[in-house]
Amino acid sequence: MTMPTVSALHLYPVKSMRATSTPAAVVEPWGLAGDRRWMLVDAATGKAVTQREDPRLALVHTALDGRGGLRVTAPGREPLDVAMPAPGPLETVRIFAGELDVRTAGQAADTYFSAHLGTAVRLVHLDRPDLRRPIAPEYAEPGETVSLADGFPLLVTTSASLDALNALIAAGDQAHEGPLPMDRFRPNAVVDGTEAWAEDGWRRVRIGEVLFRVPKPCGRCVITTTDQRTGARGREPLRTLGRHRNIDSKLVFGQNLVPESSGTLHVGDALTVVE
Repeated sequence: MTMPTVSALHLYPVKSMRATSTPAAVVEPWGLAGDRRWMLVDAATGKAVTQREDPRLALVHTALDGRGGLRVTAPGREPLDVAMPAPGPLETVRIFAGELDVRTAGQAADTYFSAHLGTAVRLVHLDRPDLRRPIAPEYAEPGETVSLADGFPLLVTTSASLDALNALIAAGDQAHEGPLPMDRFRPNAVVDGTEAWAEDGWRRVRIGEVLFRVPKPCGRCVITTTDQRTGARGREPLRTLGRHRNIDSKLVFGQNLVPESSGTLHVGDALTVVE
């Protein structure tokens, strides 16, 4: 049987914006280096703004500049360079049911994104390890944290499971929406060479030199129905996941990962199931 291997690695420098592919990524305790360290918040409420609220975020490309900052490109606008915020006062913002302290990126970034979305938003940055959010205690070991990702440091998906899901979509009443690309599921790592749904049985895996715990499958939301190239929404894959992948009242695809060691992931790394 073919050895499962990593076929792609993705970073999302700004939460809910377009992915950046990379040949290698450093694994930090709370996620891949440079992954989801920035996000937008509503200027009035301080609440996180994601593709759930505005699918146009999918159209914004962000790239790390190698100095902790960003280059941002939104449709119809010139690129904007955003520096890492200088040390200074912290501001409390909301993400889901929790709060955390962040630094603001500045007026130029706020103006840029507010113009793109047509509503007042602010760009914020999470830069200090002591400011990370705790992972939900029912799935965490003491002290485990996550950056601005939804709930866990990394997400892994498999190509075989996407093929199986697309076959189910093709057989259903929304076949015109398929086949769906992997970017709908916003993984950090994509693995080739497994059986479909093999990841359901993983509890611990080693990818290259890094050991991960697999705490739970990833429950999917409306973002998966959003075309990451156009921002248009449909009904798939949630319709088909609801019929075939409803586990504990969650529509699941992919597995969350928590690092148990450090190191660097590379495209081409082997994945070994430890338990």
